[in-house]
Amino acid sequence: MNIIIAGDGKVGSSLARQLSQEGHSLTLIDSNQKVLETSIEKYDVMAVQGNCASMAVLKQAGAEDADLLIAVTNADEVNLLCCMTAHGINPKLHTIARIRNPEYIDQIYEMRDFFALSLAVNPDRQAAVEIERLLRLPGFMKREPFAKGRVEIVELKVDARSKLKNVTLSELNGIVKCKVLVCTVLRDGKAIAPGGDFILRENDRIFVTAPTDDLAALLKNLGIITRKVNRVILCGGGRISYYLSQQLQHSGISVQLIEQDEERCVQLAGVLPHTCIVHGDASSESLLESEHIDDCDALVTLTGIDEMNMVISIYGKNRGVPHVITKIGHLETSSILNSLPLGSVISPKDICCNTIVRYVRAMRNQTGAAVSVHTIADGQVEAVEFLVDDNTLHCGEPLRSIKLRKNVLIASISHGARTEIPNGSSTFNKGDSIIIVFSGDGVINQLNEIFE
Repeated sequence: MNIIIAGDGKVGSSLARQLSQEGHSLTLIDSNQKVLETSIEKYDVMAVQGNCASMAVLKQAGAEDADLLIAVTNADEVNLLCCMTAHGINPKLHTIARIRNPEYIDQIYEMRDFFALSLAVNPDRQAAVEIERLLRLPGFMKREPFAKGRVEIVELKVDARSKLKNVTLSELNGIVKCKVLVCTVLRDGKAIAPGGDFILRENDRIFVTAPTDDLAALLKNLGIITRKVNRVILCGGGRISYYLSQQLQHSGISVQLIEQDEERCVQLAGVLPHTCIVHGDASSESLLESEHIDDCDALVTLTGIDEMNMVISIYGKNRGVPHVITKIGHLETSSILNSLPLGSVISPKDICCNTIVRYVRAMRNQTGAAVSVHTIADGQVEAVEFLVDDNTLHCGEPLRSIKLRKNVLIASISHGARTEIPNGSSTFNKGDSIIIVFSGDGVINQLNEIFE
Protein backbone atom coordinates (compact mmCIF):
# COMPACT_ATOMS: atom_id res chain seq x y z
CA MET A 1 0.00 0.00 0.00
CA ASN A 2 0.98 3.64 -0.41
CA ILE A 3 1.34 5.08 3.09
CA ILE A 4 2.24 8.59 4.24
CA ILE A 5 3.70 9.03 7.73
CA ALA A 6 3.49 12.61 8.99
CA GLY A 7 6.03 13.11 11.77
CA ASP A 8 9.40 11.35 11.82
CA GLY A 9 9.84 11.15 15.59
CA LYS A 10 10.06 8.05 17.78
CA VAL A 11 6.75 6.56 16.65
CA GLY A 12 7.13 7.68 13.02
CA SER A 13 10.59 6.16 12.76
CA SER A 14 9.48 2.87 14.35
CA LEU A 15 6.52 2.67 11.97
CA ALA A 16 8.80 3.39 9.01
CA ARG A 17 11.08 0.52 10.03
CA GLN A 18 8.30 -2.00 10.51
CA LEU A 19 6.06 -1.05 7.59
CA SER A 20 8.98 -0.83 5.13
CA GLN A 21 9.96 -4.37 6.16
CA GLU A 22 6.41 -5.46 5.35
CA GLY A 23 6.78 -4.17 1.79
CA HIS A 24 4.69 -1.00 1.86
CA SER A 25 5.57 2.10 -0.17
CA LEU A 26 6.28 4.82 2.40
CA THR A 27 6.65 8.59 2.27
CA LEU A 28 7.74 10.48 5.39
CA ILE A 29 6.92 14.12 6.06
CA ASP A 30 8.81 16.18 8.64
CA SER A 31 10.00 19.75 9.00
CA ASN A 32 13.48 18.57 10.06
CA GLN A 33 15.62 17.67 7.06
CA LYS A 34 18.34 15.99 9.14
CA VAL A 35 15.82 13.63 10.73
CA LEU A 36 14.48 12.70 7.30
CA GLU A 37 17.99 12.06 5.95
CA THR A 38 18.62 9.63 8.81
CA SER A 39 15.44 7.70 7.97
CA ILE A 40 16.29 7.62 4.27
CA GLU A 41 19.65 6.04 5.12
CA LYS A 42 18.05 3.43 7.41
CA TYR A 43 14.87 2.49 5.53
CA ASP A 44 13.46 2.16 2.04
CA VAL A 45 11.37 5.35 2.12
CA MET A 46 10.73 8.60 0.29
CA ALA A 47 10.81 11.89 2.20
CA VAL A 48 9.26 15.35 1.91
CA GLN A 49 10.37 18.25 4.08
CA GLY A 50 7.70 20.68 5.20
CA ASN A 51 4.52 21.28 7.18
CA CYS A 52 2.45 18.10 7.05
CA ALA A 53 -0.79 20.06 7.48
CA SER A 54 -0.10 22.06 4.33
CA MET A 55 -2.10 21.05 1.25
CA ALA A 56 0.90 21.68 -1.01
CA VAL A 57 3.17 19.47 1.09
CA LEU A 58 0.58 16.67 1.28
CA LYS A 59 0.12 16.75 -2.49
CA GLN A 60 3.90 16.62 -2.94
CA ALA A 61 3.93 13.55 -0.68
CA GLY A 62 1.34 11.85 -2.90
CA ALA A 63 -1.82 12.21 -0.82
CA GLU A 64 -3.98 12.10 -3.96
CA ASP A 65 -2.95 8.47 -4.62
CA ALA A 66 -2.21 7.29 -1.07
CA ASP A 67 -4.14 4.55 0.74
CA LEU A 68 -3.36 5.63 4.29
CA LEU A 69 -2.09 8.66 6.20
CA ILE A 70 -0.63 8.26 9.69
CA ALA A 71 -0.22 11.56 11.56
CA VAL A 72 2.11 11.19 14.57
CA THR A 73 3.66 14.64 15.04
CA ASN A 74 4.10 15.98 18.58
CA ALA A 75 1.07 18.28 18.25
CA ASP A 76 -2.47 16.86 18.41
CA GLU A 77 -3.87 19.85 16.56
CA VAL A 78 -1.42 19.43 13.69
CA ASN A 79 -2.30 15.74 13.46
CA LEU A 80 -6.01 16.55 13.24
CA LEU A 81 -5.54 19.28 10.63
CA CYS A 82 -3.24 17.01 8.64
CA CYS A 83 -5.90 14.26 8.52
CA MET A 84 -8.68 16.68 7.60
CA THR A 85 -6.63 18.30 4.83
CA ALA A 86 -5.45 14.99 3.40
CA HIS A 87 -8.99 13.61 3.42
CA GLY A 88 -10.12 16.73 1.57
CA ILE A 89 -7.52 15.99 -1.10
CA ASN A 90 -8.42 12.30 -1.27
CA PRO A 91 -11.83 11.33 0.21
CA LYS A 92 -10.98 7.60 -0.09
CA LEU A 93 -7.92 8.00 2.13
CA HIS A 94 -7.81 6.20 5.49
CA THR A 95 -6.40 8.38 8.28
CA ILE A 96 -4.88 7.64 11.69
CA ALA A 97 -4.01 10.38 14.18
CA ARG A 98 -2.16 10.22 17.47
CA ILE A 99 -4.16 12.29 19.98
CA ARG A 100 -2.81 12.54 23.54
CA ASN A 101 -4.49 15.54 25.18
CA PRO A 102 -7.09 14.30 27.71
CA GLU A 103 -9.29 17.32 26.90
CA TYR A 104 -9.87 15.99 23.38
CA ILE A 105 -10.96 12.43 24.27
CA ASP A 106 -14.73 12.89 24.16
CA GLN A 107 -14.88 15.21 21.18
CA ILE A 108 -12.52 13.07 19.10
CA TYR A 109 -14.91 10.15 19.53
CA GLU A 110 -18.07 12.17 18.92
CA MET A 111 -16.64 14.17 16.01
CA ARG A 112 -14.45 11.54 14.36
CA ASP A 113 -16.41 11.81 11.09
CA PHE A 114 -15.99 15.58 11.07
CA PHE A 115 -12.25 15.19 11.66
CA ALA A 116 -12.14 12.48 8.94
CA LEU A 117 -10.50 10.01 11.34
CA SER A 118 -10.45 6.30 10.63
CA LEU A 119 -8.61 5.67 13.91
CA ALA A 120 -7.37 7.78 16.82
CA VAL A 121 -4.59 6.35 19.01
CA ASN A 122 -3.65 7.54 22.48
CA PRO A 123 -0.41 5.81 23.57
CA ASP A 124 -0.43 7.45 27.01
CA ARG A 125 -3.90 6.15 27.82
CA GLN A 126 -3.03 2.71 26.40
CA ALA A 127 0.14 2.62 28.53
CA ALA A 128 -1.90 3.51 31.64
CA VAL A 129 -4.30 0.64 30.92
CA GLU A 130 -1.39 -1.79 30.57
CA ILE A 131 0.23 -0.60 33.82
CA GLU A 132 -3.06 -0.93 35.70
CA ARG A 133 -3.39 -4.52 34.48
CA LEU A 134 0.12 -5.31 35.74
CA LEU A 135 -0.71 -3.81 39.14
CA ARG A 136 -3.81 -6.02 39.39
CA LEU A 137 -1.63 -9.15 39.22
CA PRO A 138 1.83 -8.11 40.41
CA GLY A 139 4.40 -10.76 39.63
CA PHE A 140 4.31 -10.73 35.84
CA MET A 141 6.71 -8.52 33.91
CA LYS A 142 4.27 -8.13 31.02
CA ARG A 143 0.75 -9.23 30.13
CA GLU A 144 -0.51 -9.37 26.54
CA PRO A 145 -4.28 -10.06 26.33
CA PHE A 146 -6.00 -12.01 23.55
CA ALA A 147 -9.44 -13.48 22.83
CA LYS A 148 -11.29 -10.60 24.51
CA GLY A 149 -9.19 -11.03 27.66
CA ARG A 150 -9.78 -14.76 28.08
CA VAL A 151 -6.19 -15.81 27.37
CA GLU A 152 -2.86 -14.04 27.80
CA ILE A 153 0.81 -14.34 27.04
CA VAL A 154 2.67 -13.33 30.20
CA GLU A 155 6.36 -12.75 30.81
CA LEU A 156 8.24 -14.16 33.80
CA LYS A 157 11.91 -14.09 34.71
CA VAL A 158 13.70 -17.14 36.10
CA ASP A 159 15.75 -15.80 39.01
CA ALA A 160 18.06 -17.57 41.44
CA ARG A 161 15.17 -18.54 43.77
CA SER A 162 12.65 -19.51 41.08
CA LYS A 163 11.02 -22.93 41.18
CA LEU A 164 11.58 -23.03 37.41
CA LYS A 165 15.37 -22.87 37.61
CA ASN A 166 16.96 -25.97 35.99
CA VAL A 167 13.51 -27.41 35.23
CA THR A 168 12.77 -29.23 31.97
CA LEU A 169 9.69 -27.89 30.19
CA SER A 170 8.12 -31.35 30.11
CA GLU A 171 8.00 -31.14 33.94
CA LEU A 172 6.45 -27.66 33.98
CA ASN A 173 2.75 -28.53 34.29
CA GLY A 174 3.45 -30.66 37.35
CA ILE A 175 4.98 -27.64 39.06
CA VAL A 176 2.48 -24.95 38.09
CA LYS A 177 -0.46 -27.39 38.44
CA CYS A 178 -2.35 -25.83 35.53
CA LYS A 179 -2.14 -26.18 31.76
CA VAL A 180 0.24 -23.59 30.30
CA LEU A 181 2.57 -23.38 27.31
CA VAL A 182 6.01 -21.78 27.22
CA CYS A 183 5.98 -20.43 23.69
CA THR A 184 9.27 -18.49 23.71
CA VAL A 185 12.36 -18.21 25.89
CA LEU A 186 14.68 -15.22 25.73
CA ARG A 187 18.21 -16.29 26.70
CA ASP A 188 21.25 -14.01 26.36
CA GLY A 189 19.24 -11.70 24.15
CA LYS A 190 18.20 -14.43 21.69
CA ALA A 191 14.64 -15.72 21.29
CA ILE A 192 14.35 -19.53 21.36
CA ALA A 193 11.34 -21.70 20.44
CA PRO A 194 11.76 -24.41 23.13
CA GLY A 195 10.89 -28.10 22.94
CA GLY A 196 9.80 -30.39 25.75
CA ASP A 197 13.40 -31.27 26.62
CA PHE A 198 14.45 -27.62 26.97
CA ILE A 199 15.92 -26.81 30.41
CA LEU A 200 15.21 -23.39 31.92
CA ARG A 201 18.21 -21.54 33.33
CA GLU A 202 18.67 -18.62 35.70
CA ASN A 203 18.07 -15.21 34.03
CA ASP A 204 15.90 -16.72 31.27
CA ARG A 205 12.88 -14.61 30.39
CA ILE A 206 9.99 -16.90 29.52
CA PHE A 207 6.76 -16.11 27.69
CA VAL A 208 3.88 -18.28 28.85
CA THR A 209 0.46 -18.73 27.26
CA ALA A 210 -2.30 -19.38 29.80
CA PRO A 211 -6.04 -18.79 30.28
CA THR A 212 -6.52 -15.54 32.22
CA ASP A 213 -8.47 -17.39 34.93
CA ASP A 214 -5.37 -19.49 35.69
CA LEU A 215 -2.89 -16.61 36.08
CA ALA A 216 -3.35 -16.15 39.84
CA ALA A 217 -2.90 -19.89 40.39
CA LEU A 218 0.20 -19.82 38.17
CA LEU A 219 1.84 -17.18 40.38
CA LYS A 220 0.79 -18.92 43.60
CA ASN A 221 2.12 -22.31 42.55
CA LEU A 222 5.40 -20.80 41.42
CA GLY A 223 5.85 -19.34 44.88
CA ILE A 224 5.85 -15.77 43.60
CA ILE A 225 4.65 -13.62 46.49
CA THR A 226 1.89 -11.34 45.28
CA ARG A 227 0.32 -9.15 47.91
CA LYS A 228 -2.55 -6.96 46.84
CA VAL A 229 -1.48 -3.51 45.72
CA ASN A 230 -2.96 -0.94 48.09
CA ARG A 231 -0.53 1.98 47.79
CA VAL A 232 1.34 3.14 44.70
CA ILE A 233 3.94 5.89 44.22
CA LEU A 234 3.96 7.47 40.75
CA CYS A 235 7.04 9.48 39.75
CA GLY A 236 6.25 12.16 37.18
CA GLY A 237 3.03 14.04 36.54
CA GLY A 238 2.60 13.60 32.81
CA ARG A 239 -0.37 12.31 30.88
CA ILE A 240 0.23 8.64 31.70
CA SER A 241 0.21 9.46 35.42
CA TYR A 242 -3.04 11.37 34.97
CA TYR A 243 -4.79 8.49 33.20
CA LEU A 244 -3.33 5.89 35.59
CA SER A 245 -4.31 7.84 38.71
CA GLN A 246 -7.89 7.99 37.48
CA GLN A 247 -7.98 4.23 36.96
CA LEU A 248 -6.36 3.42 40.32
CA GLN A 249 -8.74 5.77 42.15
CA HIS A 250 -11.69 3.78 40.81
CA SER A 251 -10.05 0.60 42.13
CA GLY A 252 -9.68 2.05 45.63
CA ILE A 253 -5.87 2.13 45.48
CA SER A 254 -4.07 4.93 47.32
CA VAL A 255 -1.89 6.98 44.95
CA GLN A 256 0.96 9.38 45.74
CA LEU A 257 2.08 11.31 42.66
CA ILE A 258 5.41 13.16 42.75
CA GLU A 259 5.89 16.02 40.27
CA GLN A 260 8.65 18.63 40.17
CA ASP A 261 6.74 21.39 38.34
CA GLU A 262 4.64 23.38 40.82
CA GLU A 263 2.16 24.64 38.23
CA ARG A 264 1.56 21.10 36.99
CA CYS A 265 0.98 19.97 40.58
CA VAL A 266 -1.77 22.56 40.94
CA GLN A 267 -3.37 21.38 37.66
CA LEU A 268 -3.29 17.74 38.74
CA ALA A 269 -4.70 18.53 42.17
CA GLY A 270 -7.69 20.12 40.44
CA VAL A 271 -8.52 17.09 38.29
CA LEU A 272 -7.40 14.30 40.67
CA PRO A 273 -9.07 15.16 43.99
CA HIS A 274 -8.44 11.73 45.52
CA THR A 275 -4.74 11.56 44.58
CA CYS A 276 -2.03 12.83 46.95
CA ILE A 277 0.01 15.26 44.83
CA VAL A 278 3.56 15.82 46.11
CA HIS A 279 5.63 18.75 44.83
CA GLY A 280 9.26 17.67 44.60
CA ASP A 281 12.05 15.88 42.76
CA ALA A 282 11.20 12.19 42.38
CA SER A 283 14.91 11.33 42.12
CA SER A 284 15.57 12.76 45.61
CA GLU A 285 16.40 10.01 48.08
CA SER A 286 15.23 12.08 51.05
CA LEU A 287 11.89 12.83 49.37
CA LEU A 288 11.27 9.18 48.54
CA GLU A 289 12.10 8.24 52.12
CA SER A 290 9.73 10.92 53.47
CA GLU A 291 6.99 9.42 51.27
CA HIS A 292 7.73 6.01 52.84
CA ILE A 293 8.95 4.23 49.71
CA ASP A 294 9.82 1.19 51.85
CA ASP A 295 6.14 0.67 52.68
CA CYS A 296 4.61 1.14 49.23
CA ASP A 297 3.36 -1.85 47.25
CA ALA A 298 4.40 -0.54 43.84
CA LEU A 299 6.61 2.15 42.31
CA VAL A 300 5.90 3.39 38.78
CA THR A 301 8.47 5.72 37.18
CA LEU A 302 6.84 7.90 34.52
CA THR A 303 9.02 11.00 34.15
CA GLY A 304 9.92 12.23 30.67
CA ILE A 305 13.57 11.20 31.10
CA ASP A 306 14.39 7.52 30.57
CA GLU A 307 17.62 7.68 32.56
CA MET A 308 15.85 9.20 35.57
CA ASN A 309 13.16 6.53 35.42
CA MET A 310 15.82 3.85 35.37
CA VAL A 311 17.74 5.30 38.33
CA ILE A 312 14.59 5.69 40.46
CA SER A 313 13.43 2.17 39.59
CA ILE A 314 16.79 0.65 40.52
CA TYR A 315 16.69 2.56 43.81
CA GLY A 316 13.17 1.28 44.46
CA LYS A 317 14.27 -2.30 43.76
CA ASN A 318 17.19 -1.88 46.18
CA ARG A 319 14.79 -0.60 48.84
CA GLY A 320 12.69 -3.72 48.47
CA VAL A 321 9.63 -2.32 46.69
CA PRO A 322 7.68 -5.48 45.68
CA HIS A 323 6.61 -4.26 42.25
CA VAL A 324 8.46 -1.75 40.05
CA ILE A 325 7.33 -0.54 36.61
CA THR A 326 9.58 1.59 34.40
CA LYS A 327 8.51 3.67 31.41
CA ILE A 328 11.04 3.76 28.59
CA GLY A 329 10.49 6.13 25.67
CA HIS A 330 13.76 6.44 23.79
CA LEU A 331 16.27 3.71 24.60
CA GLU A 332 16.48 0.91 22.04
CA THR A 333 19.33 -1.16 23.50
CA SER A 334 17.46 -4.10 25.00
CA SER A 335 20.67 -5.76 26.22
CA ILE A 336 21.29 -2.78 28.52
CA LEU A 337 17.73 -2.79 29.81
CA ASN A 338 17.75 -6.53 30.45
CA SER A 339 20.88 -6.27 32.59
CA LEU A 340 19.27 -3.75 34.96
CA PRO A 341 16.72 -4.41 37.74
CA LEU A 342 13.96 -2.26 36.23
CA GLY A 343 11.00 -4.54 36.93
CA SER A 344 8.35 -4.36 34.20
CA VAL A 345 9.30 -2.10 31.28
CA ILE A 346 6.54 -0.19 29.47
CA SER A 347 7.04 1.52 26.09
CA PRO A 348 4.14 3.75 24.95
CA LYS A 349 5.81 3.97 21.55
CA ASP A 350 5.67 0.20 21.04
CA ILE A 351 2.05 0.04 22.22
CA CYS A 352 1.08 2.75 19.73
CA CYS A 353 2.96 1.10 16.86
CA ASN A 354 1.31 -2.29 17.50
CA THR A 355 -2.14 -0.68 17.29
CA ILE A 356 -1.35 1.06 14.00
CA VAL A 357 0.31 -2.00 12.44
CA ARG A 358 -2.77 -4.09 13.24
CA TYR A 359 -4.94 -1.52 11.40
CA VAL A 360 -2.60 -1.52 8.40
CA ARG A 361 -2.72 -5.30 8.13
CA ALA A 362 -6.51 -5.27 8.40
CA MET A 363 -6.64 -2.75 5.53
CA ARG A 364 -4.51 -4.96 3.33
CA ASN A 365 -6.52 -8.06 4.17
CA GLN A 366 -10.16 -7.07 4.35
CA THR A 367 -11.13 -10.59 5.41
CA GLY A 368 -9.13 -12.92 7.60
CA ALA A 369 -6.94 -10.14 9.04
CA ALA A 370 -5.37 -10.32 12.47
CA VAL A 371 -7.62 -9.45 15.39
CA SER A 372 -4.65 -8.40 17.54
CA VAL A 373 -0.88 -8.21 17.11
CA HIS A 374 1.69 -8.10 19.91
CA THR A 375 5.46 -8.24 19.74
CA ILE A 376 7.19 -10.18 22.50
CA ALA A 377 10.75 -11.19 23.34
CA ASP A 378 12.18 -7.72 22.67
CA GLY A 379 10.50 -7.55 19.27
CA GLN A 380 11.97 -10.81 17.98
CA VAL A 381 8.67 -12.71 18.05
CA GLU A 382 5.10 -11.84 17.05
CA ALA A 383 2.01 -13.19 18.76
CA VAL A 384 -1.00 -12.81 16.47
CA GLU A 385 -4.68 -13.61 17.02
CA PHE A 386 -6.92 -14.74 14.16
CA LEU A 387 -10.56 -15.77 13.90
CA VAL A 388 -11.37 -19.00 12.08
CA ASP A 389 -13.78 -18.28 9.21
CA ASP A 390 -15.31 -20.04 6.20
CA ASN A 391 -12.06 -19.75 4.25
CA THR A 392 -9.80 -21.26 6.91
CA LEU A 393 -8.15 -24.52 5.91
CA HIS A 394 -7.99 -27.72 8.01
CA CYS A 395 -11.09 -27.02 10.13
CA GLY A 396 -12.00 -30.03 12.25
CA GLU A 397 -8.64 -31.76 11.65
CA PRO A 398 -6.48 -32.73 14.66
CA LEU A 399 -3.35 -30.58 14.93
CA ARG A 400 -1.09 -33.62 14.75
CA SER A 401 -2.13 -34.13 11.13
CA ILE A 402 -1.59 -30.49 10.07
CA LYS A 403 1.78 -29.33 8.80
CA LEU A 404 2.68 -25.82 9.94
CA ARG A 405 5.24 -23.42 8.54
CA LYS A 406 8.65 -23.39 10.15
CA ASN A 407 8.86 -21.19 13.27
CA VAL A 408 5.06 -21.17 13.75
CA LEU A 409 3.44 -22.39 16.98
CA ILE A 410 -0.29 -22.52 17.76
CA ALA A 411 -0.28 -21.24 21.35
CA SER A 412 -4.00 -21.45 22.19
CA ILE A 413 -7.45 -22.08 20.75
CA SER A 414 -10.56 -20.41 22.18
CA HIS A 415 -13.91 -22.05 21.53
CA GLY A 416 -16.27 -19.31 22.65
CA ALA A 417 -15.80 -18.86 26.40
CA ARG A 418 -13.62 -21.99 26.68
CA THR A 419 -9.90 -21.68 26.03
CA GLU A 420 -7.49 -24.59 25.66
CA ILE A 421 -3.75 -24.94 25.45
CA PRO A 422 -3.70 -27.24 22.41
CA ASN A 423 -2.25 -30.71 22.03
CA GLY A 424 -2.02 -33.06 19.07
CA SER A 425 -5.70 -34.03 19.22
CA SER A 426 -7.00 -30.44 19.43
CA THR A 427 -9.08 -29.06 16.57
CA PHE A 428 -10.42 -25.65 15.52
CA ASN A 429 -13.64 -24.69 13.75
CA LYS A 430 -15.40 -21.63 12.38
CA GLY A 431 -15.80 -18.94 15.05
CA ASP A 432 -12.85 -20.11 17.14
CA SER A 433 -10.03 -17.74 18.05
CA ILE A 434 -6.46 -18.92 17.45
CA ILE A 435 -3.26 -17.37 18.81
CA ILE A 436 -0.12 -18.14 16.86
CA VAL A 437 3.46 -17.31 17.79
CA PHE A 438 5.82 -16.64 14.88
CA SER A 439 9.59 -16.15 15.10
CA GLY A 440 10.52 -16.32 11.41
CA ASP A 441 11.25 -13.70 8.79
CA GLY A 442 8.43 -11.80 7.11
CA VAL A 443 4.87 -11.32 8.29
CA ILE A 444 1.85 -13.59 8.68
CA ASN A 445 -1.11 -11.56 7.45
CA GLN A 446 -3.79 -14.27 7.29
CA LEU A 447 -4.42 -17.47 9.21
CA ASN A 448 -4.00 -19.74 6.18
CA GLU A 449 -0.41 -18.50 5.83
CA ILE A 450 0.64 -20.55 8.89
CA PHE A 451 0.11 -23.82 7.01
CA GLU A 452 2.91 -25.43 5.02
